[in-house]
This record gives sequence, structure tokens and C-alpha cells, in this order.
Amino acid sequence: MCGILAVLGCSDDSQAKRVRVLELSRRLRHRGPDWSGLYQHGGSYLSHQRLAIIDPASGDQPLFNEDQAIVVTVNGEIYNHEELRKRLPNHKFRTGSDCDVIAHLYEEYGENFVDMLDGMFSFVLLDTRDNSFVVARDAIGITPLYIGWGLDGSVWISSELKGLNDDCEHFECFPPGHLYSSKSGGLRRWYNPPWFCEAIPSTPYDPLVLRNAFEKAVIKRLMTDVPFGVLLSGGLDSSLVAAVTARHLAGTKAARQWGAQLHSFCVGLENSPDLKAAREVADYLGTVHHEFHFSVQDGIDAIEDVIYHIETYDVTTIRASTPMFLMARKIKALGVKMVISGEGSDEIFGGYLYFHKAPNKEELHRETCQKIKALHQYDCLRANKATSAWGLEARVPFLDKDFINVAMAIDPEWKMLVKVVLSLLINSRSNLDKDILRNGSLGKLFDDEEHPYLPKHILYRQKEQFSDGVGYSWIDGLKAHAAQH
Repeated sequence: MCGILAVLGCSDDSQAKRVRVLELSRRLRHRGPDWSGLYQHGGSYLSHQRLAIIDPASGDQPLFNEDQAIVVTVNGEIYNHEELRKRLPNHKFRTGSDCDVIAHLYEEYGENFVDMLDGMFSFVLLDTRDNSFVVARDAIGITPLYIGWGLDGSVWISSELKGLNDDCEHFECFPPGHLYSSKSGGLRRWYNPPWFCEAIPSTPYDPLVLRNAFEKAVIKRLMTDVPFGVLLSGGLDSSLVAAVTARHLAGTKAARQWGAQLHSFCVGLENSPDLKAAREVADYLGTVHHEFHFSVQDGIDAIEDVIYHIETYDVTTIRASTPMFLMARKIKALGVKMVISGEGSDEIFGGYLYFHKAPNKEELHRETCQKIKALHQYDCLRANKATSAWGLEARVPFLDKDFINVAMAIDPEWKMLVKVVLSLLINSRSNLDKDILRNGSLGKLFDDEEHPYLPKHILYRQKEQFSDGVGYSWIDGLKAHAAQH
């Protein structure tokens, strides 16, 4: 993850203003400790704090087209950049960065190119030929982005609120899946999948189609020029990510550079459920496993820093971000710069325990749609900012655009089976028929008798919230501390 900060259409093009933009950009340096860049064209400023994942040697930003008339600063990863380069045969690229395609795509297709991008991203593009600009954010809001307005009518863009709050008279969250164009003077939604209108889908459930879509989502996220690993809580979502990664890592460019043995990371209080389950999964997959412990007091001591970085007072987000924040620091200390994580599965498949209360498939589908639309305020925000606090990038294959389109097109009657199983689990029915479990659980997708991905009891492990799984006394200790103070 990188940090971007841009001021566009400002009436002040003085050296003092440039110094102020640099000062604000430094507030985002934790997101990109590897390089800083600033481009100025009149009263427009594009600054960038780089975390180098692809082409560390030459991919510094801002990026340009051939004649440097189009300037771009980007936070994110474009997984299909090699395919997009092939669609631009008449263009010459200055770097090997995955984000280098953006300026050239704009030159070729105008503002309508954004839907061609497969990845997580937020970017600001300045066309110096007419001083127009475009701002866009990825489909789900995996990368954070905020927009503000100065008293002089200037538009401010930042990866974090701390880049805007002192200098804008008004600022707000830049909505996911949207584009802001100075030519039209407002926002429009570029991401318009069928599920967004919440109409009830009817595509029959095909486990092989869904499994293949997920494996493709994981494989494309193995694009890296730096050491990486997987976050492994021992729950189904992260375990599936780890299992697919371990299965497909050999033969990739990443394996040739860094070795074919996968590294996995877990955090928890001593003897917590996640630590035990993650250790078992890591042993099964043969990963190099790194286990980090923290105490309730460690977490309480970190909360002020956590809130500074994640920029929310949402209770659940804070209590889940704290162990992730502590783990990210340890991971970065090992020299790792990218991790793959399991966020998004519960929202897509109705995996939270309360989904057992859904009265019918229509209500369940609408709830999953609304949960996905809100992810940028909660789990995406946590996963991105808790890791970016230490210059670590988190990638989330369950939120792959193509995978979501496949999963959300399935008749939600299948997801109702998940709901039935959850209801039985909640009611402590210990004598469940295993066939019901197999038919009802997301784990059925990867219950491969011939080439097993995971042990069966991991495939059907009951859902734990991350802030519970790291150790139940974490929440109790937090509540006691809050009550006392």
C-alpha cells in the first residue's frame, strides 16, 4: 500500500504551498516508506509515498505517459497490467510498474478505462493539456480514499483523513467504485455489477465454477517482487487462502525469487483458539509458520496508535484492528512487505452467525449485498490501515471483482443451507449429520477427497470473530479497562 495526497485546482502555486503539501504528505509516510515523490503543475500538486512491491528499482511515482502530459499517482496493485500492456502496442512504458498502464489507458480510452483495471487501487490523474483531472477508487474500497474541498475551491484527495482535516473546510469518504471528473464536476459510479441493485439471482450453484474463480483470485495475487506470506487465523477463510496459495506457489515468479515454501503468520493471546488452529493448518500445509503473542495490556497500550492509524471510533473495528496492528509490526520486522488475507468471505456467503436468522433467501441476499457495500468502512478499512501503519500491504482474494461477480450471481438458496448449518451449530446440536454439514458449509467447495486442501474439521470449523479468536479475554480485558477509565 502506498500513500497519495493531491491538491488540484489550487489558486496558490507558491513555494510555501509546495512545502505545505510536502508536510501533509509526510503524515502518510508510514504507508510508503520506500520513496517520496511530488509533482507540481501550476496550482496542482500530486504527492506520493511509495511502498515498492512491483519493480522496486524503477517504479517510483508519479508516473507519466510518453510526453509527460498525463501524470498519475496511484495507491494499489493492477493485477492484469501485463494483459493491458498488450492492448497498448503503440505505447512506450517508462517502468515495469503495474500502475504504469493507467496514464496510457487514459490517453487511449479517456475516462472510461477504469472498469478495465483488475485490482485494488485509488488514483489521481492530471491531464496537463487542459488541467483536467480524474480520481477513482476500486470497486469495493479495499484501498482507502478521501476527498475534501478548500476555501479557494480546490479539490483535495488523500489516502487518509489526516492529510485533509487541517486544510479543508469539508471532507468526506470517497465512495468505492466511483470516479470524480473535473470535466463533469462530480462523482459517478463506474462499477455497476448485476448484484449492486440487489435483484435476486438465479444461477445454479456450481462448486467447480466457484472454486476455480477463487483459485484464480488467489493466483493473480501472487504477483510480487518482494517477500510475502499469508495471514492465518486457523478459521476457514484464511485457511482456504493459505491452502490455495501453498498449492499454486511453486512455478510462479514469486517462488523463483523467494522460494517455494510459504510463510504464514498468526497472532493471539497465549493459548488462544486462533493460535492452536493456525498451528494445525500450518503443519498440514507445511508452511514456515510465525506465531506472535500479545497480552491484554499490550493491546490496551496500543489503542491510541491504532485509532490514529485506522481513523475510526467503531468499537468492533478497533478491537479487531489492535492485534492486526501488533502483528503487522512483527511481520514487517521480518522483512516481509506483502501478505494475503481472508477478508470478505463472510459478507459474500452469509458467514456471520446472525445470518441464521434470515427468514428467506431474498432477505439473505439483500443483507449480503449491503454488507459488501459497507466493507470499506469496516473490514477493508481495518485490513488496509492496520497493516499500512507499518508499511505492509494486505491483499484480499475473496474481494476479487471477478470472484464476487460469480459468487453473487448464485441463487442464494444455496447460501440458505449455510444458514441452516449455522443455526444448528448455535443451538449446540452436537449430533449433526455430517452430510448436512458438507452440503451446507462453504467448506464443501474445497472438500476434495482425492486431493484434500485442508483437514475436514478445519473446513467446518465454527465461525469466530477475529477479535474473539485471538483470545476471549482480549474483549473482556478491553471492556474492564474502558469501564475503569
